[in-house]
Amino acid sequence: MTPKTADAGRVEIIALASVSVAMLVVRLVAATRVGFGDSEALYASYALHPQPAYLDHPGLIGVVARALGDGAAPTPERAHVATSVLSSIVPWLMALTCRACGASWRRALAAGLITALVPEMAIGLFGMTPDLLLALAWISALGLAAFALRRPPATPLAALGFAGAGLLAGLAAASKVSGLLLAFALAATYVSPPARAHARTIAPWAGLAIAAIAIAPIASYEWEASWPMLEHRLFATQTGAGLSLRNVAALAGGQLLYLSPGVALIAVQSLRELWLGRRDAVGTLLFSACVLPAAFLVPLCLWSRVAEPHWITPALLALVAAAARGKYSPNTPRLLAAMAVAAATVVAAYGWVLIPAAVRLASGSWDPKLDITSELYGWPDVTQQVKNEIAASRSSLGASDDLAVVAPHWVLCAQLEASLGGAVRVGCNTPIRDDFDQWWPRDRWRRAEVIVWVTDARFGPPPDLAGHVLLRSREIPIRRGGRVIRVFAVSVLTASALARLP
Repeated sequence: MTPKTADAGRVEIIALASVSVAMLVVRLVAATRVGFGDSEALYASYALHPQPAYLDHPGLIGVVARALGDGAAPTPERAHVATSVLSSIVPWLMALTCRACGASWRRALAAGLITALVPEMAIGLFGMTPDLLLALAWISALGLAAFALRRPPATPLAALGFAGAGLLAGLAAASKVSGLLLAFALAATYVSPPARAHARTIAPWAGLAIAAIAIAPIASYEWEASWPMLEHRLFATQTGAGLSLRNVAALAGGQLLYLSPGVALIAVQSLRELWLGRRDAVGTLLFSACVLPAAFLVPLCLWSRVAEPHWITPALLALVAAAARGKYSPNTPRLLAAMAVAAATVVAAYGWVLIPAAVRLASGSWDPKLDITSELYGWPDVTQQVKNEIAASRSSLGASDDLAVVAPHWVLCAQLEASLGGAVRVGCNTPIRDDFDQWWPRDRWRRAEVIVWVTDARFGPPPDLAGHVLLRSREIPIRRGGRVIRVFAVSVLTASALARLP
């Protein structure tokens, strides 16, 4: 970086550093106050059941969770401290990737700043989820591939760049199935005319071979098990799937919310830069890494009723770099306004989660059951009550270790599994097959002498289980800011013979 370019990017680097520090502080504060979201709890549960893949995702997130938990499920605080640091790195990786793609330092840093402020990144990447790992791997792979493509063919630096890009593409696929699309995008780039000189060397293909090696254990596991993840994601969970205006609205509205309106508009206008820049090797890379994933993920979101707006995010990551290296630039007032709206959304979201009194501002129509932030609260109280019931059952009923903790849906089962840490077996009664059916099948927990059933107001009372009677039940209301946001019930069901004991 020359003194002139360094001076030109001074404002941007100060702004990015300031936002990064502020976001890191807020995230670290949040790490001490909130628990796992339901999906996070499932990924924490993966740590207790090491597998190459699960029904929802490949196994890398389980490996990370197990590492954070020293061989067990991590605590929410420990996991969130790690994600706070990693998510704060993502905007800097984006800036470096944009620079590797040919953007000026000023525009690269501005792209990093926008990435830091976009709600989808600023809020969503706080969670211990495959999306955080995917973002880190995908952005870095694009940067290394662009770096390699801009080096002379058959040079050591080009070879290192291709190898790193391939490894990271493999890690992206090991994080989330959509990561496979990055490997296809790299392959499409390497066979394109602008990258022909590199395609004549072994380096890019060796990089893709590294990606294949990283993915091989997952593919082998899925093959031997008859592709359970594919069946679960594309069939078992797709009741009522089909193209509909509802799905179109969910996808479009989700982008306005996840990106914020101003940034979403800039993204749409940047599509022109993506198209015009495709004539060189790096432009082809970014075009392939945006269009190819979008060609698969957008139709999937329009078809699936359970699709979430962030599913198309991988396609948008290349668009950021394409915009940074292109000629189009929104005027300063408009760019500042877009970033201000994004920042305000992030501040409001963290304020809602971290300030208990904020719920007092909610209108009378606010339904805490529909507020996903309610997932983050109450589980320490519930877990303690479950432990109390386990201890009481073992002492008063003379029950052996033939005891199960069961919940009616995986969102509750995962929280119990993560918080109990394997101290007692957790069963699940989700209407469709889930990971718990493999970890502890239903026909086994239904035969347990004592069942501690945990539910909340969404799922109703315990079901009638043959051979078991309800012994006792206790409700646990969870409050925030003086308002009840959830009501749990912990019930003890015993085998009929045990219930007759004095």
